[in-house]
Amino acid sequence: MTEFSVREDFIVFSPPTLGDEECAAVEKVLRSGWLSTGPETVAFESEFSKKVGAESALAVNSCTAALHLALLAHGVGPGDEVLTTPMTFAATVNVIEHVGAAPIFVDVHPETLLMDPSKIAGCITKKSKIILPVHFAGQPCDMASINATAGEYGLAVIEDAAHALPTKYADGSLVGSSSNLCTFSFYANKNMTTGEGGMLTGPKVLVDSVRTIALHGLNRDAWKRFGNSGFSLYDVESPGYKYNMTDIQASLGRVQMARLDEFWRRRVEMDQRYRDGLKDVPAVTVLSNPVGEHHGYHLFIVFLDPAALNIDRDQFMSEMKALQVGVALHYPPVNEFSYYRDKYGPSTTPVASRLFPQMMSLPFSPKVSDQQVDYIVDAIKYLCQKHKA
Repeated sequence: MTEFSVREDFIVFSPPTLGDEECAAVEKVLRSGWLSTGPETVAFESEFSKKVGAESALAVNSCTAALHLALLAHGVGPGDEVLTTPMTFAATVNVIEHVGAAPIFVDVHPETLLMDPSKIAGCITKKSKIILPVHFAGQPCDMASINATAGEYGLAVIEDAAHALPTKYADGSLVGSSSNLCTFSFYANKNMTTGEGGMLTGPKVLVDSVRTIALHGLNRDAWKRFGNSGFSLYDVESPGYKYNMTDIQASLGRVQMARLDEFWRRRVEMDQRYRDGLKDVPAVTVLSNPVGEHHGYHLFIVFLDPAALNIDRDQFMSEMKALQVGVALHYPPVNEFSYYRDKYGPSTTPVASRLFPQMMSLPFSPKVSDQQVDYIVDAIKYLCQKHKA
């Protein structure tokens, strides 16, 4: 077997793509003297809602906050059940616990890792109130089926769209344009970033119902309280939360959103380059991509065939990192974490449990070059040959 020439610098998993325009936008806010929620945040909400076709939008400090607010908007609380997927970041499920409800895990489809619509009805009980699917890796869930099941049983739907910019539904409209509440993430490794941040979109009546809750329950934000519009005593309408987005974050988000389509096109190119490079590697299978231009291309996930290798996935990842490649995991099934396992019992999602030990996410960002993609492919080929069973 030939030796592998290891590069000197580490390929970061998903570095943000930032430039002079982002720096200038943030500097402008810093020099303005108004840093917290204000005109930039209002403009970002307006521009984002127009971008995705949403009736209304509320900018917050994380997708987690947006998910929490979405549950509160639907009155979810103790005694309720929320159907969701095990294949997601823990925050999706943690917020269900925060409102006192119980998560019910619906297994995923083996080809997409999306919530399997055929398994939803069998998980519904008299306590069920919400179906919470996740548009995993940038793929759109089968919302026609999910919405139909929700309607049949009188349930509401909240869409976790943390990976879904700019993902399209089957009808070609962008995720976020539906009548469901949708939640988005602008974390540092997302398709567009505000560093930390999120957005809640959906019908105006529902979004507005939690707008004051997102800022301590105050009926007037700081821009209105300290601006030049005249004095008016604020009221506390509920014991709310500190979930507001700052103008610093919003200014960054406005520039990033303007570049979103540019970023998406680069992700499409990278996706195809990975697929072409890995198509003849017998130990590797790529997560299927059945939705083409509807895909948001947030993650690039491969499966390692345990029968074809003499090491497990974790050792393979360690050796990839030794070769200077920043691989990652998305995600350990939430119902297998100790808190959820101890509280709700052993996993009832065999597909997710079977596939997770084979999964690995590759560096996937517009900042990752073609040369780096080719190096990553060569590193995988090298390790597959080195550890061939």
